[in-house]
Order: sequence, then structure tokens, then C-alpha cells
Amino acid sequence: MNPFEIIHKHYRPSSEASRILVIHSVLVTQKARAIAFDYLSKRPNAALDLDFLTEAGMLHDVGIKFCHAPEIFCEGTEPYVRHGILGQELLESEGLPRHALVCARHTGSGITREDVRAQCLPLPEADYVPVSLEEKILCVADKFFSKTPQKLWKEKPLEKITTSLEKYGDAALSRWRELLREILEP
Repeated sequence: MNPFEIIHKHYRPSSEASRILVIHSVLVTQKARAIAFDYLSKRPNAALDLDFLTEAGMLHDVGIKFCHAPEIFCEGTEPYVRHGILGQELLESEGLPRHALVCARHTGSGITREDVRAQCLPLPEADYVPVSLEEKILCVADKFFSKTPQKLWKEKPLEKITTSLEKYGDAALSRWRELLREILEP
């Protein structure tokens, strides 16, 4: 499977939205692979599918085109928080159910059914929390890079990421810290 074929099937290759999506996805995928190699150096027997991680990293944000996010040249009508489930639907229609789950589960530190209810999020009431090792690594790697054009290439420091997640409450921050313990610590 070639992720670029899927991206270019759904995004005009010369568009700004495509450029932003591809750059962001390449940076996140590189970060995810670096995290994965570090993880495997400490746990050589871990079951980690690097090919899947790479493909899913390139496709994790494929749903942004459906969202109203003019700052990243996305001219859709949906709220941005829905980009994960919209990407999930797109990849399911492409016959990629495992990749589709990465789309749905990578936002923030994951979104729980309780978050959907408490925050009145425009999502079906369900859990969107990373489950597989690959999903967890991609969820962490994604937070290091923005899609904002002026910040696209700049890697965020871990402390800044953690601070930015505080606004989503104690549960989200706790999930983030648990992801970091599981994925980044020895």
C-alpha cells in the first residue's frame, strides 16, 4: 500500500492543504519511527509493525479536508475535532480498517466517551483512545508537530505539549502522562 496514492486520490497534489498534510505526516511518521526504534531498543521482543506504523503515520490526518480549518487551507464544513472519525470513514471506504482506527484514536491524548458527553463534542458517543502499540506511538508523535503553516517544521518541546494538554482537564492530562510512561520511558 502506498499512502501517497491515497492522499493524492483525495487531495489535489498541488494544493496547500495537500502540502501541509504531507509535510506534517512525514514529520510525524519520522518522529513515530524514531520513538519506535527507541522503544524496540529497550524491548527487543515487542510486537511492533513498523510498516504499518509508517503507512498509518502518513494517513493519520487524512480527514482534515472535510473540516473548516481555513488556517491550514481546509475548506470543509465539519468541526476540526471530527477530522479523526472522518478520516476513519475515508480509510474504511478504502478497505483499510486498521489504518482507519489510527485516524479515530490519535486526537489529543485520546477522547473518551465521558469526554464526548461532558464537553458536548460533535462526535458519536464512543471511546477514541489509542489501543495498539502503533496507535499509542502515533498519538504521541503527532503532538510534536503542528499543521499551522508558520510552525509546520518546528518540533515542539515535550514540556510545551504537556502544558497545552492541561486545558483539556485532569483526565486528558493523566492519559497523556500514562502514554509517555508507556511509550517513552525505559
